[in-house]
Amino acid sequence: MRNPLVSIIIPTRNRSELLRRCLVCLKKQTYKNIEIIIVDGNSEDNARDVAKAYTDKVCLFDKIGDHRSEQKNMAAKNARGKYILAIDSDMELSAKVVESCVKKMEEDSNASGIIIPEESFGNGFWAKCKKLEKSFYIGVDWMEAARFMRLEDYSRVQGYNANLNSGEDWDLSQKIGNLGKLKRIDNLIYHNEGKISLIDTVKKKYYYAEGFAKYMGLSEHKEKINKQTGILSRYKLFFNKPNKLFRSPVVGLGMLFMKTCEFGFGGIGYLIKK
Repeated sequence: MRNPLVSIIIPTRNRSELLRRCLVCLKKQTYKNIEIIIVDGNSEDNARDVAKAYTDKVCLFDKIGDHRSEQKNMAAKNARGKYILAIDSDMELSAKVVESCVKKMEEDSNASGIIIPEESFGNGFWAKCKKLEKSFYIGVDWMEAARFMRLEDYSRVQGYNANLNSGEDWDLSQKIGNLGKLKRIDNLIYHNEGKISLIDTVKKKYYYAEGFAKYMGLSEHKEKINKQTGILSRYKLFFNKPNKLFRSPVVGLGMLFMKTCEFGFGGIGYLIKK
């Protein structure tokens, strides 16, 4: 198949402007044989209208709350592509992402999935800290997750684990990795963090603690989970590149403080909810 169809699946809820930016980037992809499937979780804004302006494949998910995994699985059931790319509505793809993923998969029959590096951006001091943190994860196999894979393989491993609202990307990536080799491209996904506050980010870690506890209970991923959840593993990544960490001392120290708070509140949430 010379130009196989790629199905891009996107869950969303109340993120109309972020979704619009995401879809604009998809229309600018150099690879044109794509279909966009959006599953909207009962948005109270005009997200569905935005979606319908860019694709005729817009599904309504009738549950309220955080159900990204189920939304993506619903989208996948409506997909027709040879390949599937799972992204979130706050992501913006550089122009050659899909082209590079297809090329990598078509060239190597042993490849089962593609890792696309992510760069964070947003507004304010804490967004700068988050951008610095995520920059340390690029190229680290136990931190990154594959988003591009064959649709038949996605179905084979039963897609995203609907019981997880945290760690679901890692879980799927590791299952896809068991079917072959995970490859990577250099083209970036830009993750729009928006306006970040320290209070909001620690609340988020506390909220997702229960879901992350379920992910940590998956024995088949134990080796990587120990690294992903270990504060020492993360700090080792940071301090192994001191010039990068402290290029801007204030941002570097802010990032370390933010990460310590996230681990602390996430740990409290994990203990309480467990």
